[in-house]
Amino acid sequence: MYAPRWLDRVVADASGDLSDRRRNYGQGRLDEDDVAEGWLALFHAWYADAERERGLIEANSMQVATVDAAGHPSVRTVLAKHVDEDGVVFYTNYDSAKAHDLAGAPMAALVFAWVPLERQVRISGPVERVDADISAAYFATRPRASQIAAWASHQSAELRDRAELESAVAAVERQFKGREVPLPPDWGGYRVTPELVEFWAGRPDRLHDRLQGRRDGTVWHWRRLAP
Repeated sequence: MYAPRWLDRVVADASGDLSDRRRNYGQGRLDEDDVAEGWLALFHAWYADAERERGLIEANSMQVATVDAAGHPSVRTVLAKHVDEDGVVFYTNYDSAKAHDLAGAPMAALVFAWVPLERQVRISGPVERVDADISAAYFATRPRASQIAAWASHQSAELRDRAELESAVAAVERQFKGREVPLPPDWGGYRVTPELVEFWAGRPDRLHDRLQGRRDGTVWHWRRLAP
């Protein structure tokens, strides 16, 4: 019977003790001059490095944290699809769990964790839906199979089994056979407008570099934080 190599480590660590799991960072550094041109210039520079890093599967993956009406936090990984001075845009089903959270508390925190590069970027701020024409323009660029999936999957809803999902996909394929797949009415984008941005770079002995910027109107104020 095949067993993956990592299974030996899991068995060895069955006690749950991870206290000896550590590495020393030291690939780079982060100076105040790096944010002299603002957060976006440094983000784009770091993102370009992440795209070139062979150890990263999807450089645009990010964790999105929200909170529900009872104050319970949730976090999940999604893909950023646009980043500019106005913020970070991602797309999802408007009836998903994260969408329900955002309807009640339209704030989110994002994390881009580029671990092989020993870098991390945190962004947080208010969230709003993007215009429908922006969502439609992006949706038109998606592979047809992904467009079909957006119609077939009622994200976060309970499924009886895998066959139920596959049946829904087949039904949508028949519905749009021979014609373009339009934007679903319950699907579109959100923009997180940055109010706080923090860059983190790993340094030796856990003395990491952290530079945090907070927006005041159109002005950003930066400060260095203890690691």
